Amino acid sequence: MKWKLTGRYLASIVLIVSLVIVLNGLLTIGYIVVRAVNQLPFLPGEAASPETFTRELQQYVQLSGMFAGITDDGKRQLEEHNAWIQILDESGQVLYQYRQPAQLPKRYTPVEIVQMYKYQEVNKDTTVYVGESSIDDRRLSYLVGIENPYLERHVISVDHRSFLMLLRAGLIVFALDIVIALVVGYLFSKKLTQPLQTLIGGIRSLANQEAYPKLEERGIYRGVFQNMNLLSFRLMETDRERKKLDRMKEEWIGNISHDLKTPLSSIKGYAEMLKDPDYSFTWVEVREYAAIIEKKSMYIHEVIEDLNLSTRLRNLDFALDRKRVNLTALLRNVVIDVLNDQRYADRHIEFEAGPEDVMQDLDEILFRRVIYNLLYNAVVHNDEQVHVTVSLESGEQTRIVICDNGKGIRAEELERIFDRYYRGTNTGAAHKGSGLGMAIARDIVEAHGGEIQVLSEAGKGSAVVITIY
Repeated sequence: MKWKLTGRYLASIVLIVSLVIVLNGLLTIGYIVVRAVNQLPFLPGEAASPETFTRELQQYVQLSGMFAGITDDGKRQLEEHNAWIQILDESGQVLYQYRQPAQLPKRYTPVEIVQMYKYQEVNKDTTVYVGESSIDDRRLSYLVGIENPYLERHVISVDHRSFLMLLRAGLIVFALDIVIALVVGYLFSKKLTQPLQTLIGGIRSLANQEAYPKLEERGIYRGVFQNMNLLSFRLMETDRERKKLDRMKEEWIGNISHDLKTPLSSIKGYAEMLKDPDYSFTWVEVREYAAIIEKKSMYIHEVIEDLNLSTRLRNLDFALDRKRVNLTALLRNVVIDVLNDQRYADRHIEFEAGPEDVMQDLDEILFRRVIYNLLYNAVVHNDEQVHVTVSLESGEQTRIVICDNGKGIRAEELERIFDRYYRGTNTGAAHKGSGLGMAIARDIVEAHGGEIQVLSEAGKGSAVVITIY
């Protein structure tokens, strides 16, 4: 995978470099050839080439008898190009001249004309071109000198074998360019793909759940690595929470199964006794056994109801039946109901509230369940001498505080108090339940848009604060 990825980048870079070199060479050669063949200037916007200017001067040449000349338009063209002209007859005799330097001869031999054309025979700033004009069956030649220090013409003789050498040299240069492209491309590809390989390896580890890598955040992929590390951290936390929840769930299933066996065994035992024809029970005994069966059945029913309600709240599969509720009356009634229970009739529970009623939009049945669960925890998880206070405060926000002076909760347990399936160490054999009471209370309060908080210190009691906005 490592070399495959690097090879693709490297092949792409070499291919691009090769295509750029070849296309640039072809375009340059084609441009030069087209411009040269058509005698066009090499740069856009540049004046017509000297050869074109010289050739076009033939239209301004005139011949009258033995006298030759050039029109006024031709003279203007010569002046604009800073050029001079000499018109020659067939024997090389000068028939006419305009703006020519004084040192030029009046007659030229063919060799002198060739020398004048091939080399700078006038001065270093003048380049001479040769043209021809046919008038009345006469063929007149003319020399045009253009004074321009930037204009040069070089006549070279080339052996065709040198083209082969030039071609070989070009191939060598091209090969060197490819080698350079390979080296640079390899270094660039390695620099570019190495972080990607690290990233791919990290993703593979996450996908296979082998590890949760922490990658070094640097280079051009720094932002990608930062998000990768964030994803890795969140997946690690999620996996840790999942494992923790799985352990708690397994422990809860074991505990709840054990807790259910006792009431089921009682129900089964008393039911078998009542149906056995060998036993003869009095009416008082039948009612006593029926009461036990009912009590054990109610316990199982409550556990199942807690589990069902917790699942529905967690999956948001629950619609609140909000109504205008007198929260003061609701709390007072729950406290009275708990005290009316024979099991808790001797407990010390106080209710504190202002003289005015506090009205809230609540699901009365669910909110009553919250207060009952919290009061139940405060009573059953502490000694019989525990003092419990329920207070109600109203203002911009409504606060319900249920506090006690009991055993309190240790810090490590306080962090898990709202976890599903968690039952603290204060839970004795007589207080076993579903382990969902606090989680249900939190879900109901949050469904109403409120918050619930537990403050506690071991040996100094606990306080549960419910805030309704």
